[in-house]
Amino acid sequence: MPTIGVGLIGTGFMGKCHTLAYRSVRAVFDTPLSPRLVSVCDRRAAAAEQHAAQCGFERATDDWHAVMDDPEVDLVSITTPNKFHCEMARAALAAGKHVYCEKPLALTLDEAERMAAAAAEAPGKTIVGYAYTCNPLYQHARGLVRSGAIGRPLFFRGVCDEDYQADPELPWSWRSAKAEAGLGVLGDMMCHLVSMADGLLGPIDSVLADCRIHYPTRPADGGGERLAVENEDVASALVTFKSGVTGMLSSSRAAWGRKNHLAWELHGDAGMLVQDQERMNELRIYRNEGPKSDQGFKTILAAPAHEPYGKFCPAPGHGLGFNDLKTIELANLLQAIADDVPARPDFTEALRFERVIHAIARSAQEGIRVQAG
Repeated sequence: MPTIGVGLIGTGFMGKCHTLAYRSVRAVFDTPLSPRLVSVCDRRAAAAEQHAAQCGFERATDDWHAVMDDPEVDLVSITTPNKFHCEMARAALAAGKHVYCEKPLALTLDEAERMAAAAAEAPGKTIVGYAYTCNPLYQHARGLVRSGAIGRPLFFRGVCDEDYQADPELPWSWRSAKAEAGLGVLGDMMCHLVSMADGLLGPIDSVLADCRIHYPTRPADGGGERLAVENEDVASALVTFKSGVTGMLSSSRAAWGRKNHLAWELHGDAGMLVQDQERMNELRIYRNEGPKSDQGFKTILAAPAHEPYGKFCPAPGHGLGFNDLKTIELANLLQAIADDVPARPDFTEALRFERVIHAIARSAQEGIRVQAG
């Protein structure tokens, strides 16, 4: 079985998610390439060494350049804060590596465009971490839309809410600084919603938006002074798709009680589809057919009929989890590398999502409708 050498940069939450996917993908999917955990990097040498020992990487380093220069590394996972994505991804591509980068692509639209341009010129494959689109029931919903199950699409409504910044006394972090994170909730959460809307209905053409900072300052870690919050806590937009469908998108990182409320509904002239990531193993469908007395929403439970659910579990209704979606995402990348075809979403496709979120930011700032293409 051919192997593919893996280098991981970043050992936080998403770094562990990537590692779990690398360790399980062959067992689940029998992929044509077998990941070999070669090198792990973290700016804290002790964290890199602990991750290597716990997860089976052959070596650890606190210098990300060493990962790029390592001839045994073929695929680089970038799970660092956003400000490092552009430099690291371009370096990996220049070194002939494949790149698995978390979202958003970069701090700025200019950086994202440079990443996509570099990927277009490089031999390596790229993929960006929009794992929610790998949900088997989301993919089933896409098929239902294409088959006309709810008729002609008319209107899309989506929300992406969490409460990780709902507490006004939560200490300031890098996520609140434009130089560290770039956009706020737009880059952290709204981009996921954009990726799902795009997958169902195609590209978004224009936006009319509003963005707000709910908590202008936060206490410095350790108390004392308060530091400015530089990016948005909440964002909303009226959108028009290139297809002519209209919609509304809204996202808040300060919504008490919401944990991963990545939810959408698509209205058609013959029915409706509804999904919420907090109940990721359910898809609801309403069809305007049969006696009115019998009509109502039907809940579809995830099952082996919804590929690739059956790769994980032979029994309906038992459910998949977030880490399973990352394993599906990685399997898609490894198959694309083996087949020498683009992975999805690659840097070019992910740039389309970046253009939408930056158009929302510009629309809110200038108070005008902005083209997103």
